[in-house]
Order: sequence, then structure tokens, then C-alpha cells
Amino acid sequence: MMSKRNRVIFAILLLSLAVSAQPWYVSTTGSDSGSGTEQSPFLTIEKAVSMVQPGQTIFITGGTYNLVTPVTIAKSGTEAALISMFATTGARAVLNFSGQPLDGSNRGIRLTGSYWHIRGIDITGAGDNGMKIEGGSNNIIENCAFYRNRDSGLQIDGGASSNTVKNCDSYYNADPPDYGDADGFAPKMTAGSGNYFYGCRAWRNSDDGWDGYLRGTDDISTLAENCWAFENGYFEDGTDAGVNANGNGFKMGGSDDRTLKHNFTLKNCLAFGNKAKGFDQNNNMGSMILYNCTGHNNLTANYRITQALAEGKVLIVKNCADLGNKAEIGSFAQQERNSWLSPFVVTAADFRSIESVAARGPRKTDGSLPDMDYMHLMPGSDLIDAGVNVGLPFAGLAPDLGCFETGLAGIRNTVVSTAVLCFPNPIFDQGLMQFTLARGGRCEIWLYDISGRQIKTLADRILEPGEQNIMIDVSDIRDGIYICRARLNGIQTFTFKLVKSSRIK
Repeated sequence: MMSKRNRVIFAILLLSLAVSAQPWYVSTTGSDSGSGTEQSPFLTIEKAVSMVQPGQTIFITGGTYNLVTPVTIAKSGTEAALISMFATTGARAVLNFSGQPLDGSNRGIRLTGSYWHIRGIDITGAGDNGMKIEGGSNNIIENCAFYRNRDSGLQIDGGASSNTVKNCDSYYNADPPDYGDADGFAPKMTAGSGNYFYGCRAWRNSDDGWDGYLRGTDDISTLAENCWAFENGYFEDGTDAGVNANGNGFKMGGSDDRTLKHNFTLKNCLAFGNKAKGFDQNNNMGSMILYNCTGHNNLTANYRITQALAEGKVLIVKNCADLGNKAEIGSFAQQERNSWLSPFVVTAADFRSIESVAARGPRKTDGSLPDMDYMHLMPGSDLIDAGVNVGLPFAGLAPDLGCFETGLAGIRNTVVSTAVLCFPNPIFDQGLMQFTLARGGRCEIWLYDISGRQIKTLADRILEPGEQNIMIDVSDIRDGIYICRARLNGIQTFTFKLVKSSRIK
């Protein structure tokens, strides 16, 4: 039974319910004169964007949408009510802009709004960036792919800040005729602070995997975690993209006058097979922190961070691994337990595999990176349990060196410390989900019918640690038995039965 305190909270949340959670649908066979329902979908994303309100979801049915005009998204959600744009369950929506001419204004999607969650969409063939987040903040771009665009796959610019890019791929992007600007992911030029990349891959982009070059902004911060950058500086067919193609894995900054500061943090990141450097300072004057990274087979250097920094800035490199003795780190760095330091001697025998083909493999069904043996430590390697605690999860007596922690599966980042409960259940129109978070993170709650078809998004928001009371609205669905699925911070998932009944009003 709901406690008196929770009944009060429930009543308050009922009063704050602002909008209907009606979803809008887009289909390749739809019409913008339709009603936007699943049975009468719109044809264009622009029409759906014009109708959607904070807290609502746009579902894009699977298929290829051949587009010529950039899709501009200027509307914003709120912190408590994101606007979602998802491919329908089990499908990919491909936005094909290959009919666009090569032009700096011909992006695929230009996102200037804030508080959007975009998931399961592929963007290809744009005349410039596949997607440009320009000025927008607090957006989530999840499980999307950007490929064969004619500039960077995803660029963050125009002061855009606090955006999360999760489990995305960016590859085969190339910008003719010089091929010197197309990166996989580009938080650069006038980007804002607090942008975060998790579980992303960038490969065979004509310029760099990640590019943090600044022009017009200074002293910003970017974090990349559990990301892979490989074979950049090459065309799709593996040939050299030319003299203007830099070919770095993670280019952490740089500027025209060599004075600007991009504070770049990399955790559990992997760089291999790039035309130039794996981890590159590129005259960045900001702080750079590298924890548990791995470099292998980058042609010029696996790590090159040698230039003195601006006053007050630091270079910290800990628990990093280098196969090939190609780490160039300045004497001013704070280093600890890196594989190129005494007493370590690193050889191929320290790794289960040095064959990287599996890194290009398909993602798991939840969008996470594929499992592989490449650059995982061999049992018995002296790099296991050889690191220092930097605040990242580890399984043994101490952290391993490099980006893959031996035996970590199943213990990474527990986020919820109580069961997820719903009151009441059966439910009439509105209800309250309760649980306690051990640490902050994103809460996503979906409702499915008994056939497994996704009906609606009940919640999608960032939560602080502590007791949670999440309002859910099912007033727009018919009576019946449903499956409710909650995912917390992309890590823990809970599923339970939810009964909708008008008889309990």
C-alpha cells in the first residue's frame, strides 16, 4: 500500500502533469496531411517536429528516406520532459541525403534545440556534416550511425554543451576535394563544454577519429569514455586519403595560434591503426587526462603529448598501455603505472590477440560495443592488477593496464540499490515508479504490449542519486496487460508486468 508521504508526492506529480504523451509517427509511405498516428503517419520528420511537444515521442518507421533538404530541429524539450525521436523497435531509419550537392550548408540534421533524445537513426550522404549540434545542449544521441557524409559525421559547434553521444558509429566520412576536415566526431571550433562520448567508434574517416581543434572558443572540457578510434586518415577502401588528411585517432585540441585550451579527458579508450598518432596533443594548451587507454599500431606514434601546457593546466597519464614502444610523453606529465615505464616490458604475448578485425563487428542488441579478444590481456600478463586506482571499476586487487579490465563483466557501475516498484498496479491513468539510485544517471522507461511492440516512452530524464519518484502516464492506452521496462544509466534493466484497468478509478 502507498504510504501517506508517497500519496502526497503522487498527488503533487499528478498536478504537474503538463502534456499528453501521445506519440507521433513518420513513415516512408505516410502523408503530412495524415493525423500522425501509427495508422495514419506523417511523411516527413519536419511535420512531426512541428507537432511534437516536450515529453512526447516521434517514432520513425524503418526504411530509407531519400532527402535533399537539411532537417532543422529548433524546438526544445525540458529537463523534466525530453522530446524523443526513435526508430521503431527492431528497425533502422536511414536518412539518405546523397542527393544533396557538396555544400557547407547541406547538413543532414541541424540540431539547434535542447533536451532531445535521438536513437536508432542512420544519416548518410549529406553534403556536409551528417549531423551538426549547433548551440543545442543536453541532447542525447544514441545508437546512431553517420557514414559517407561529406564532412564530419557528427560535429558539435556553436556553443553546444552538455550533449551525450552514446553507442554511435561514424565512418567513411570524407570531404572532397582536399579530404582534410571530415572527422568521425568533432567537438571543435566553437563547441561548448561538458560534451560526453560513451561507447562510440570512429573509423576510416578521411581526417581524424575525434577532433577537438578550437577556433573561437577557449578553455572548454570534453570527456570520451570506452571509445575506439581506428584507421583514420584513410578512405573507405583503405587507401591513403592524402597529404591534407591528418589521420589521428583522438586529436585532443589545437588552434591556429597554438594558445587555446581544450581540457580533454579519455577513459578506457582504444586507438589503433591510424595513419598518424593514436592519442595526439596537436598543440593543445589545455589539461589532458588519460586513464586506462591503449594504443597499438598507429604509424607515427601511439601517444604524442610533448608540448608544455598553459599555466595551471596538467597532463595526467595513468594505467595506459602501449604495444610497439611508440609513446612520446613530455617530462612535465604526471605519470603512474604506464606500460612504457619500469618495470614493464610489453610484447604481443601480453594480449589475447593483436588482430583487430572484430573491432568492426556489429554492435550488440542493446547497442553496446562488440565483444572481442583484440588488446585484451592474456592471463598471466604482468599488466594485470598492475595499475593504480583512478576511480574506474576494476575486478582484481588493482586495476589492469590498458582499456580492457580483465574479469570486469557483471560488476561495472551498479546504479540502483532497491527494486523498481510501481504504485498502484493495476493502474488507472497515472502512477508512481519508485526506486533508489546509488549514483546519478539517466532513467528510461518504456511500455510494451504483450507481443513485444513498443507502445510509448514513459520517462527519459537525468536523475540525481537518492530516492526517486517518477510520474508515469498511461491515460492514452487501452485496458490490458503490458510490459514495463526501465533502463538506468544504460547499464541496469528491470522488466515487470503492468496492468491498465479503468475499473480501479
